[in-house]
Amino acid sequence: MRMSSLFVRTLREDPADAEVPSHRLLVRAGYIRRAAPGIYTWLPLGLKVLRRVEDIIREEMNAIGAQEMLFPALLPREPYEATNRWTEYGDGIFRLQDRKGADYLLGPTHEEMFTLVVKDLYSSYKDLPLSIYQIQTKYRDEARPRAGLLRGREFVMKDSYSFDVDDAGLEASYQRHRDAYVRIFDRLGFEYVIVEAMSGAMGGSKSEEFLAKASVGEDTYVRCTLCDYAANVEAVHSPPVPPVPYDDAPAAHAEQTPDTPTIETLVDHLNERFPREDRPWAASDTLKNVVFSVRYPDGATEALAVGLPGDREVDAKRLEAHLGEGVVFEPFGEEDFKARPALAKGYIGPGALGEKKAAGVRYLLDPRVVEGTRWVTGADVTGSHVIDLVAGRDFSGDGLIEVAEVRDGDPCPRGDGGTLETARGIEMGHIFQLGRKYAEALDLKVLDEQGKLVTVTMGSYGVGPSRAVAAIAEGTHDELGLCWPREVAPADVHIVATGKDEHIFAAAERIAHELDQQGVEVLYDDRPKVSPGVKFKDAELIGVPTIVVVGKGLAEGTIEVKDRRTGERHQVPADHLVDRVTGIVRA
Repeated sequence: MRMSSLFVRTLREDPADAEVPSHRLLVRAGYIRRAAPGIYTWLPLGLKVLRRVEDIIREEMNAIGAQEMLFPALLPREPYEATNRWTEYGDGIFRLQDRKGADYLLGPTHEEMFTLVVKDLYSSYKDLPLSIYQIQTKYRDEARPRAGLLRGREFVMKDSYSFDVDDAGLEASYQRHRDAYVRIFDRLGFEYVIVEAMSGAMGGSKSEEFLAKASVGEDTYVRCTLCDYAANVEAVHSPPVPPVPYDDAPAAHAEQTPDTPTIETLVDHLNERFPREDRPWAASDTLKNVVFSVRYPDGATEALAVGLPGDREVDAKRLEAHLGEGVVFEPFGEEDFKARPALAKGYIGPGALGEKKAAGVRYLLDPRVVEGTRWVTGADVTGSHVIDLVAGRDFSGDGLIEVAEVRDGDPCPRGDGGTLETARGIEMGHIFQLGRKYAEALDLKVLDEQGKLVTVTMGSYGVGPSRAVAAIAEGTHDELGLCWPREVAPADVHIVATGKDEHIFAAAERIAHELDQQGVEVLYDDRPKVSPGVKFKDAELIGVPTIVVVGKGLAEGTIEVKDRRTGERHQVPADHLVDRVTGIVRA
């Protein structure tokens, strides 16, 4: 590849819409260009990196016996109707009609299509186990595409599926895929963590995510300070809290608490007017009731209240994961409160939400609100709260929900005495034990050894090659530009010819050809009228792992070799350069 003819333009200024380093640097270095919000064109350098990522994934999938195929991106409605996901996806998919009025969608995922093709071709336990996969462009109508390739509306996904006769077979297939994913992410060259996760709209039982460690990541995960527990916050379960005896608890009593619509003002008022003998009142002594307006993909709506300790907030991502794909929710507004006069804004209590159902709201409680715990909460009258309201004695909910924020220092769910630490990550892979959800919906059955029809059990395994390009960039860049790991770099060596002397360019040309003959892929900056400073900046920005500078040192018989990652420079005798660089590349 010659810089003089390569289809690339490097930029000195950051793109106006760039929010994260990977987006900024991939555009500036000439790897991608924005076509529309959340949609990007892959330029030659970017496409080389993407294809190398895909090749790594393909090699490891083939190594476990998975077979590659390719489905269309334009899909009919009927299979998704059969699994109810045509409705469940809500506004999250691109829908269209052909000239005859038939409904189609641009594929966001392909569980249904994989299931149907196996149903069409296989009918016996002798055909299984089977693992098949594709690397395909997917489409999702993201409401807020952001961060370049990290949250797009069009993206490349590798999705694979395993098909087994029984659960033992599924467990074995799941482990093979998990091991392959470990090898894939080890080769991609960024730090990652494997965490427990929720299955969400995919359904199924066991679920794990592979997260790239990144401060700009949209996913929050936790790790225990003592054991190996790690989980996405959506999947964290609070340790069980035992019931509290309440035989000696005083009767609940309502008190006037004027001008206390917030937890902070309420706690201040309690400590001033109703001081405790043992300790000051705290936000954790109060029961906060947060009401949401919820709209489901099928058009159904409801009011949902979450009761949780007053020192916690509802985590929107945890609530979103609990409610499911395509569900839209927002906190109650003024019009919502007007429609339900039984709810006193700022003073909502279980009286209007619980057994009386005066407000017609579904009421779910945080697991910390266990039987016997005593709370201060709204009295359903403006300016009044109830003190010593006992869970199980004075109120109850319609069920439990774990959507409170997870904090540093929270106890580990395993109860080993460890505490949780939070960190940010980018979801790079997600593996599920789907079970029989899609096989049952689409009637995928085979004859077992006894000649009996049994429903096939499935696993689903996804990884995002296009997102991986951004995640690698996030994890390896420095203040000068991109810094690719060798396995995914667009070239092995970036040769920079500096100065105006013809013999320098002739030597660089010869070196490029000799390296090429050794199987080393070269990006050669042969631009004759570009200053050395600009060439050096471009080389740092583009981020090929080895930079060879052919310049003034050639007169003394040496050529500079620089490690892009460490910045180390070495003067190498010109006669030994090809052997030295080839050794570096193959090390």
